[in-house]
Amino acid sequence: MNKVPNRAVMCEVLKEAAAAGDRDVVVLCSDSRGSASLSSFADAYPEQFVEVGIAEQNLVGIAAGLASCGKKAFAVSPASFISTRSYEQCKVDCAYSGTNVKLIGISGGVSYGALGMSHHSAQDIAAMSAIPGMRVYLPSDRHQTRKLFEALLRDTQTAYVRLGRNPVEDVYEEGRVPFVMDRATVLGEGSDVLLVACGEMVKPIQEAAGLLNDRGISTGALDMYCVKPLDKEGLLKAAAGKKLIVTAEEHAPFGGLGSMVAQVIAAHDPRRVINLALPDAPVITGTSREVFAFYGLTGEGIAETVRKALS
Repeated sequence: MNKVPNRAVMCEVLKEAAAAGDRDVVVLCSDSRGSASLSSFADAYPEQFVEVGIAEQNLVGIAAGLASCGKKAFAVSPASFISTRSYEQCKVDCAYSGTNVKLIGISGGVSYGALGMSHHSAQDIAAMSAIPGMRVYLPSDRHQTRKLFEALLRDTQTAYVRLGRNPVEDVYEEGRVPFVMDRATVLGEGSDVLLVACGEMVKPIQEAAGLLNDRGISTGALDMYCVKPLDKEGLLKAAAGKKLIVTAEEHAPFGGLGSMVAQVIAAHDPRRVINLALPDAPVITGTSREVFAFYGLTGEGIAETVRKALS
């Protein structure tokens, strides 16, 4: 069982860049260095770390200012706050201004569990994707997180990345991570059904595909970590000829991955699409696993939805 959260991997990649002599890497946070696993970066490279305090609008504005001076700014804050409290700064200071700011939403989705709707981020995919020039990524495990942050260090475009709070099971094997920037990863091929997910829902669709294949339902799975830009070519290729497409996401049912997938399929290759998501209401109180189980966002739950739909 993996015990390393994706946020810790982010910190390691940024520390490696700083250790290699990249003094342009600057990390900023909003009184969240502990929950973001950034304490070791702050201790090792204090001159490349900025503690803004609980002031998310300032966090993003300062990051954009540093980026305009040639820095590679990583602004880290809980996803529920950076995607709402500083939305205008994300839109104007980062995306519209074309600054090299990577906006990192930690403890995304329902990671904060019992803290409830004020701390849940079930709208961030829709909100950030609606901003022109904003890329949106949800890596599925620690290995893909490493690949993504290594790639983000090499480019100069604005991006939003959502990371969960807790360790997640590995989707990929260390040293064997198929990764192409802005291209979805095929986890398995099938002729009857295609499952599509992002972030922490990728492992459940991988498990669901295994269950369905064992029961004679030929099922493929697609890791759409790059929600925006959405890999339309990869999606249409994987969806071709399928009886059913099912998306799964830790997000509200509007404006997220499911909506984007349905839009592409409807426009280019119409067929039935089912979107599995959190409800349009405050979610139940519980851990991420308990919440996922309650709403059918588990391997077995997703497989059962497919079986019922096909029957």
